Amino acid sequence: MKIAVSGKGGVGKTTLVAILAKLYVESGQKVFVIDADPDANLALTLGFPDSCNIVPLVQMKELIEERTGAKPGTSAPLFRLNPRVDDIPEKYFAEHNGIKLAVMGTVRGGGLGCTCPENAFLKALLRHLIVDRTEVVILDMEAGIEHLGRGTVEAIDRLIVVVEPGTRSIETAHRIKKLAEDIGLKNIAIAGNKIRNAEDMKFIEKNLKGFEILGYIPYNEKIIQADLEKLPPFKVAPEILEDGKKIIERLLK
Repeated sequence: MKIAVSGKGGVGKTTLVAILAKLYVESGQKVFVIDADPDANLALTLGFPDSCNIVPLVQMKELIEERTGAKPGTSAPLFRLNPRVDDIPEKYFAEHNGIKLAVMGTVRGGGLGCTCPENAFLKALLRHLIVDRTEVVILDMEAGIEHLGRGTVEAIDRLIVVVEPGTRSIETAHRIKKLAEDIGLKNIAIAGNKIRNAEDMKFIEKNLKGFEILGYIPYNEKIIQADLEKLPPFKVAPEILEDGKKIIERLLK
C-alpha cells in the first residue's frame, strides 16, 4: 500500500499515520513513513527516541551535493534531475519498533515547487519509495499535495483526507480533492477524527457527499494526554487501534 494522508492542520493527520503504521507493522509488513509536513512531529507521535535530533533530509547538504552534483542553496544552472536514491532508506532513515522514518524538511520555504538540487533529490526519493519499493509507504503531508508530482500519483493507492466536524476542515477537504484531481489522482477517501456522536458523523457525510468514507476515530481525551506526555497515542489509548483496523479493512477492499 502507498498511502498519502492530508487535511487541515490540527485535524489529526499525524495521529492517523501513526495508527496505520503501527497496525501495518503488527501485521508483518515493512513500513516506511515520511513526514512531509513542515510542522514535523511524526517521530514524536510514533515514540521515536531523541526525535528532535532526527536530521531532515533537506538539511543533508553534503549528501544532496554528492547525489545531484550541485551545492544546495546556491545558484546551480546544471544538476542531476534523477540522482541515485535507492540506498537512502537503508542508510539515512531512522528506525524504531520496525518502522523506518524520514523527515523531509522544507526547501527554502518553497516546498517542492522550486527548481533546485534539494527539490530534485526529494522528488527522486519520493518517486523511488512510491513507485519502485514494495514496502508499505505512508506520507504525512501538509494541507496540500505539492509533494505528489504527476510522475508518482499513478502509484498512490489512496489519498486519505482527515477531517473533523467543522466547516473549515470540510472546505479544506474539497480543496484538496480538486488539487488532487488536477494531477490525475482520483483515489481519494475520507477519515473522520474527533467524532463525539452520531451528529458529527451525519455532519461529515452531509457535507462530503460523493466522497468515500473509510471510517471514524472517536474523540478521546487520552490522545490529548498522550500529546502532553509525549507518548504515542496508541500507547495511552490502545482502543483507537480497533478504529484503525476498520479503516485498513476498508482500504483493502
